[in-house]
Amino acid sequence: WFGEGADKVESLLCKRNEFTINCSGFDSQGVNPTVFASVIMRKDFRPVVNYSVPTQVNISFTVSSILDVDEQLQLLTSFLWLDLVWDNAFISWNPEECGGIQRISMMTQNLWLPDIFVIESVDVDQTPTGLTAYVSNEGRIKYKKPMRVTTICNLDIFRFPFDQQNCTLTFSSFLYTVDDILLGMEKEVWEIVDTSRNLIKTQGERELLSINEATPKMAVGSSLHDQIMFHVAIKRRPGLYVINLLVPSGFLIAIDALSFLLPVESGNRAPFKMTLLLGYTAFLLMMNDLLPASGIPLISVYFALCLTLMVTSLLESVLLTYLLHMVTTQPPPMPSWLYSLVLRYITATECCNKGSQKENRGPGHNSIHLPGQKDPVALAGWEPGPGKAELNEDPQSTWAESEQEIQRHRTMDMWVKFSLALDTLLFWLYLLFMISSLITVIAL
Repeated sequence: WFGEGADKVESLLCKRNEFTINCSGFDSQGVNPTVFASVIMRKDFRPVVNYSVPTQVNISFTVSSILDVDEQLQLLTSFLWLDLVWDNAFISWNPEECGGIQRISMMTQNLWLPDIFVIESVDVDQTPTGLTAYVSNEGRIKYKKPMRVTTICNLDIFRFPFDQQNCTLTFSSFLYTVDDILLGMEKEVWEIVDTSRNLIKTQGERELLSINEATPKMAVGSSLHDQIMFHVAIKRRPGLYVINLLVPSGFLIAIDALSFLLPVESGNRAPFKMTLLLGYTAFLLMMNDLLPASGIPLISVYFALCLTLMVTSLLESVLLTYLLHMVTTQPPPMPSWLYSLVLRYITATECCNKGSQKENRGPGHNSIHLPGQKDPVALAGWEPGPGKAELNEDPQSTWAESEQEIQRHRTMDMWVKFSLALDTLLFWLYLLFMISSLITVIAL
């Protein structure tokens, strides 16, 4: 029994020493390439002695730059440095017998490489050829390769330009199952994030926020593949879009709101608003290239609301111009419900401005000179004076005409005050929309 045991131990030692590299070629002048001939011959096979034992491959990566984000095609293009670490059982040597050399570099074409790829990738692997890897005296392989990766990413642009995206990078093996390759982490996630932030030197449109890790298994038919999933959160830098989109739009809307201060009877408000509307339309056409090519972001809804509000204010100015022109010809009778609303509005405004009216009671204080009238008429607070009819006319006819004139001027006064009340209401709606829009932008 002792003889058989000694034979087994000796057999195991022989197998262990079978892959130990002879250090006769290691000296201060370099490494003799012939000593790795046996390793190069086995590069087509997974470097394990027992094939029932899976190879542990540890993964780490660094985001060097975010090159492009295509919202229309839902693609993310980034540049990565992928780090792979695994053990090669066919390589080992004693540093003390090899001139103290503990690590050398070898061409990757002479080594077995795990087929790790990104599942979300939709482009051909553009890894350059002729790369090298570090090999330690214990057979530990450290391989770093650059990758330009174009991956599918579900991009949500509703909050553009304040949007944040969460893209996924899943590393797995295409050929080997969990019986052959197991994946692990070479670095902690926080180390990956810190290294990536320090390495990114370009101040592009996107910036890296965070990276989270998940390790689900992937089933392909009856096979089970190991994989490591990383959720990469990126954010858009909104400064360019705020200066080129939001600020000019806010200025145009503010000027359009201030145009309500123009006298409505002057007839200059509608042409001014038309000019602003044409300018805003030209602004949207020029800034169309800055907006996403697909989807409906919130900022597009904001622009549509601004355009709708400017068109509504223009229509309101046209309506007021039509009403004031109609007042100078033949004002129609006012509906009773509208008449009561205008009376309530007049009562409320007179109560608020009672003090100022007492100080400024002079004639013509609230008068509006309407286009088409020969003489200005004080419509607000107008009271009929003594008649100046001709003595040779019928008194009853003169009194009837005087009553018709008084009724006509009252109707004119109510329509004018309705127009002014409508103008004031739309002005406050304008201010309310501007304030709510500003609060929304700040909240985003």
